[in-house]
Amino acid sequence: MNKSFAIGIAVALAIGSVAQADAAGRFVAGGIRGRAGGGVVAGHAGGFRGPNGAAGIHGRRTVTDGQGNAHTGSAGAWRGPDGGTATRSGETTRNADGSAQHQSGFHANGPNGGSVSSNGTATRNADGSGSFDRQTTATGPNGGTYNRSTSGATGQGVTRSTQATGANGNSYSGQTTVSKDGITHTGGCTNAAGEAISCH
Repeated sequence: MNKSFAIGIAVALAIGSVAQADAAGRFVAGGIRGRAGGGVVAGHAGGFRGPNGAAGIHGRRTVTDGQGNAHTGSAGAWRGPDGGTATRSGETTRNADGSAQHQSGFHANGPNGGSVSSNGTATRNADGSGSFDRQTTATGPNGGTYNRSTSGATGQGVTRSTQATGANGNSYSGQTTVSKDGITHTGGCTNAAGEAISCH
């Protein structure tokens, strides 16, 4: 995630084009140029600053080689007037043989202490098969937590696992799998003492 974020900031600061700002505190910039060995390098960036402290910046950079290979990186960061913040970044690579890889993630902090993060990857092989996974976590301002993982692959179906704990200590844990054989689910709830309770 940091690598893509750095790419986005670099695009915003160093792209070879003139940024245009308006009275609202916004700017945009973009450019494209050919590469000596074929392909192009292209990018754009934008940002804003609000009167009450809100601000944001985002950028994207794409490089191709003229032979069917391409790589794109993007990133952004935002701050709300109430103090909340968020960042996001992603990278995608496409190869001439038809395979591809992608990874992305985001993180946000609420003004009252809650936070959420999510990161995922996906892969496509040259033969058309592929796989993916994503992890998401969240924490509430009062101490509750949430964790979810989702993964899947060609011929293996999709599996989702979830764990959640409330501020009072009650928790839920479960897993669901969807495949060509059908849907299976297991799960249950416990209280703060670890005793089984009904899920509501």
